[in-house]
Amino acid sequence: MTEPTSEPATQESFLSHLVELRTRLMRSIIAIVIVLFVLFPWAKDIYALLAQPLLKTLPQGATMIATDVTGTFLVPLKVTLMTAFLIALPYVLWQAWAFIAPGLYHHEKRLAVPVIVSSVVFFLIGMAFAYFIVFPVMFSFFAGYTPVGVQMMTDIEKYVSFVLAMFLAFGMTFEVPVIVIVLVRLRVVTLEKLRSIRPYVIVGAFVVAAIFTPPDVLSQFMLAVPLWALYELGLLLARFISVPVAEDDVQEEAAAK
Repeated sequence: MTEPTSEPATQESFLSHLVELRTRLMRSIIAIVIVLFVLFPWAKDIYALLAQPLLKTLPQGATMIATDVTGTFLVPLKVTLMTAFLIALPYVLWQAWAFIAPGLYHHEKRLAVPVIVSSVVFFLIGMAFAYFIVFPVMFSFFAGYTPVGVQMMTDIEKYVSFVLAMFLAFGMTFEVPVIVIVLVRLRVVTLEKLRSIRPYVIVGAFVVAAIFTPPDVLSQFMLAVPLWALYELGLLLARFISVPVAEDDVQEEAAAK
């Protein structure tokens, strides 16, 4: 006869996990706050660096504006907080890894570390692609179509919101190869199936670009084409990385059940 699981023991285990999760979150937040305090004296310089792609395209004598009284303080602070998060991201991910690792199988642990590292690297590459390539072309295009008698003067808060949205869109776009490899490696979908849906992926890439980029053809192409190319890169890499799960890992999962 199977003995019932002790309810107090289950509750104690659940509470211990909650306590550990709170501890990991607090450590991550503290790390971000510490980096934020270190970077705060250079908040205006960090914002100026972020605004550089637009400032270069503004007509001579034109500047950005702040329509909110607190914008001159809060906007650079927001940009500095984002920078602090990116700098502290390796430590934050290590805290997340320390929390979930005990519950993973051996083959899942071997897959998790490369996935986490490559995800961060590809996301940063996507942000760099947006900053160094997309923004100069996009802002020059917009500045060139400014009507006669209209002076291009952008609010700093709207500019930061726009830039963060573009960073997120391009960062997630560059995650496509990682997503493809993980799906194939975990046998969620076959490589042949992913190849067969290529036409739908191409259409979907342009739909995503139309949603997340400004309503001009140039910006949409600069997101849709890399998204399609990265999907093809994921298919190419998945041919060499998609190996079957080891027999001892299967036995380990069966024993755990």
